[in-house]
Amino acid sequence: MQDTKGMLEKIRHHDKLSIALNQNCAIPLPEDVMEILSQPHRLTFYYFQFIVSGAATFVTDLNEFSIADGGLVFGLPNQVFTKLPYDKNNFQYALSFDERTLMLLPGTYPFLVNPYNVNAISFDPASQLRVKNLLSGLFQLLHAPGRQRKAEVILAHLHTVLTEFNTAYFEQYGEQDVHTGAKLSKYIAFKMAVETNLSEQHDVQGIADQLALTSGTLYGIVKEFAGVSPKEWITNRLMLEAQRKLQYTKVSVKELAYELGFSDPRYFSRVFKKSTGKSVSEYLEELQELGNN
Repeated sequence: MQDTKGMLEKIRHHDKLSIALNQNCAIPLPEDVMEILSQPHRLTFYYFQFIVSGAATFVTDLNEFSIADGGLVFGLPNQVFTKLPYDKNNFQYALSFDERTLMLLPGTYPFLVNPYNVNAISFDPASQLRVKNLLSGLFQLLHAPGRQRKAEVILAHLHTVLTEFNTAYFEQYGEQDVHTGAKLSKYIAFKMAVETNLSEQHDVQGIADQLALTSGTLYGIVKEFAGVSPKEWITNRLMLEAQRKLQYTKVSVKELAYELGFSDPRYFSRVFKKSTGKSVSEYLEELQELGNN
């Protein structure tokens, strides 16, 4: 698994903002960046690819899916992302920016929390045209000859793009007004509390106290957004991380267990089998068989 730390600084298209936008690969990327992007890599920034025409296949967190004309794929920081070989004649836009740039924007974009755990968005024909035009305009602003455009102008355009993405996300997967209030804020805070110290053995009551919630209220919020209890969500997240590391690194079961905060490797192995339906050795054998095909 490749590391993308520092990559955005190499390919950014603005002096004051860590943002990059490419149209049909018109801006050549350094060879070392291309090498990383051609392999599974852990994102350290937000990534979006809008396919105007054509099709492409991606893998995010071990799930493979395809998008075609007018579709958008997105990856979030800390996700393992892979773009499989595709037709270079596709008409597409690739947009990247970091957390600092996001913090400068004037709005909030709940879809970036990804409450429905998806990585693709579709648009109706009118929205497709708007998104294409917005990305085209932003590309021209970032790459126009002469003096660089002010950061405020770039941020205003990026805000409009993300608003389109956010609206389409909730139109496709659920009602937006249900997910923009206090409950969503608490769900975001719950996810952040787990992600910030992923290798710790999290106490659900402790997280509830940290969020000024009762354990029952936290249970209801996580269940509403994720469909599982807080304890199940934490376990699923740890097992996803375990699968990532088994697929992309060479680590022993004991090392992996300790790395993920388990004091007993045997208990970790039992949790892994219960979660995935396979023992660690069976999972590794399956990966090896897939690699040999």
